[in-house]
Amino acid sequence: PYSMFNFLPSLSFSTLRKPRRTPINNNNNINGERLYFVVFLVVLLSRCFPTLSASSCLDSYLDSYLDSYLDSYTMSSVALTVRKVARVLPALPTSDGAGVRLSRAIGTRALDHLDPFLLLDHFSSDNPDDYIAGFPSHPHRGFSTLTYMLQGDFEHRDSKGNVGRLSSGSVQWMTAGRGVIHSEMPIQKDGRLSGFQLWIDLPRASKMIEPSYQDIHSEVIPEVPLFEGGLVRVISGMFRGTRGPVDSIVPLLYLDTRVQPQPEAHTIQYALPAGHACFVYVYEGNLEVDQRQVAAGNLVVFDSPAATDAEEHQIQIRTTSAGYILVAAQPLKQPVVRRGPFVMCTQEDLMQAFVDYQSGAF
Repeated sequence: PYSMFNFLPSLSFSTLRKPRRTPINNNNNINGERLYFVVFLVVLLSRCFPTLSASSCLDSYLDSYLDSYLDSYTMSSVALTVRKVARVLPALPTSDGAGVRLSRAIGTRALDHLDPFLLLDHFSSDNPDDYIAGFPSHPHRGFSTLTYMLQGDFEHRDSKGNVGRLSSGSVQWMTAGRGVIHSEMPIQKDGRLSGFQLWIDLPRASKMIEPSYQDIHSEVIPEVPLFEGGLVRVISGMFRGTRGPVDSIVPLLYLDTRVQPQPEAHTIQYALPAGHACFVYVYEGNLEVDQRQVAAGNLVVFDSPAATDAEEHQIQIRTTSAGYILVAAQPLKQPVVRRGPFVMCTQEDLMQAFVDYQSGAF
């Protein structure tokens, strides 16, 4: 009763073809032929066998296939500037707080800061002696902090009355502004504790704003699937149409990508506005970027090419198994004058921060 083509009265094979463009490589042509076949098969099964479970399975497969196909086709058909690696730096072991052992990737002699990023610490240990002393009360002025927990539990308290619990997968955003005193202490007595703290500079005009605090639970952080065993957690900014929950004064892209072991390497592409500073920190596994192999515990700093007609740049990362954060923001291009927990734009403002703290103005 069914002709093989009569369920497509207004659709011909020519309408299934993608818009004609100059081919970049043969992979797009091959992928295109596969895509036409999958479309045809899904439509055929859904019309001929509406109750067949295979049809819905193929439909789900088509969704994921279309995502990967359109990503690869768009990236190869539109001229984007692919960012190159400027430096690869190992995170250096150090201690902070009351003796917490950690690895510092930004805020070292090799990389004092990467405008607007002032510091990046990675803490990760199964030994309670490495973290149990925590970070007792201490002041901040002139910047924001983002703490992201991969595993474990911390408690935050500050002089403005904010109390929050940092658990696995959650985020704490604190804008110190004109001044705040806070503590971050581990709740757990044993087990693994792992996460990051990132310091982001504030614009000169915002350094003396009132402090603010965001406590963001893991369940509200969206996850974007890449392929089976691969996903991106969108903490801040936008990735493939999904926006993260962190609301920051300096617009920030902060993504956590997790790739479980794969039989073959996958290339993952990230778009970011031209001119934004960008880094990747590998916390698990290894990856390839700009034809360079990067292992866990290393920071990848990308170049900042001169402004071009391209509104977006692209980061390309290839891996079979890895965990890494990708962070980007527009440089503030202002002086950085800092000492300890205070970051200002002039020496006079820095000295005033110490005076205000000692006089109880925080």
